[in-house]
Amino acid sequence: MKSSSKNNVKYSDVGIDVDKIKSIQNSIGKSIISTHVLPKKGKVISGFGHYAGLIEFNKRIMTLHTDGVGTKILVAQAMNKYDTIGIDCIAMNVNDTVCLGATPVGYLSYVALEKTNDNLLKEITRGLVKGANMSNIAIVGGETAILSDIITGQKKDHNFDLAGMVLGILENKKKMILGDKIKSGDVIIGIKSSGIHSNGLTLAREILLKQHSINDKPDYINKSIGAELLTPTAMYSNVILKIVEKFGTKIHGLAHITGGAFTKLKRLNEGVDYVLDNLPVINGIFKQIMVDGNISEKEMYRTFNMGIGFCIIVPRESADEIIETISIERMKASIIGNIRRNGKGNSIIKSSNSMEMKAVQI
Repeated sequence: MKSSSKNNVKYSDVGIDVDKIKSIQNSIGKSIISTHVLPKKGKVISGFGHYAGLIEFNKRIMTLHTDGVGTKILVAQAMNKYDTIGIDCIAMNVNDTVCLGATPVGYLSYVALEKTNDNLLKEITRGLVKGANMSNIAIVGGETAILSDIITGQKKDHNFDLAGMVLGILENKKKMILGDKIKSGDVIIGIKSSGIHSNGLTLAREILLKQHSINDKPDYINKSIGAELLTPTAMYSNVILKIVEKFGTKIHGLAHITGGAFTKLKRLNEGVDYVLDNLPVINGIFKQIMVDGNISEKEMYRTFNMGIGFCIIVPRESADEIIETISIERMKASIIGNIRRNGKGNSIIKSSNSMEMKAVQI
């Protein structure tokens, strides 16, 4: 293994400052809230801060969410493989939508290209269709734009950006899962991730590809770096909807662990703390990034999913049955933490990767 050329690398070192982004987002939220009273039909229940916007029509509630795949596109370009990136885009949208208990029903795609490329579009679409089949959602339209002055890069004829939007439906307000019912004594169930998913790729590429080639198989990864980074984001929507249907009000909170990693839990409820004391041992792609970049555990848990792609917060007495339901759907889950009362929305990581347990607030 080559030694790291830079010590204590942080996400902000590659231009992504999570705290600054959250501050900007809060400022944007204050600006756009004035528009919530403008629609002549429907009532905006929530338009900022959670996993999706909520608009009520009579008793039924519509959810709206949009997301993309970020710099994972650059990995697809390096691997010359474009038939899975669409799965990521669908997954990033539907996984967020179900965090409110909503059922995703319709998807719109936006693809911006530097130049017209039929084969590239076909491969991207193949992934989108596969993702739609995996999540039982209809692709109902979209937009393809040729923006040669904006979409540029080093991969001639293969430069593009991909994003999408999902429409979800809730039958009524009673079905909403916003996190307000989270209480002391609840436990946090974590569902295993399929890898790095679609977040933190800028930092991962900065570290890994400075020390290895895209086809290398370094110490902690069983396949090439490119194949590992390109592994599609796990699709959680179906299993979460089955759990919501089966357990109803016992589900107190749902969180898709994406950009900002476990700091995402704060958006559910800021009146408690989230004590994560049984997380997976750092291994695989995460161990490789941590070692190669000499990254602190705190920074790792603020940036990457660390093996947990989705969190479910429930009463302790319901946890075993919920975990069993998840296992029937061929996903792995376990209790990874608990809720502490009188908190401020902080995530407290108690890591056992070192010789002694130590708590780190992220």
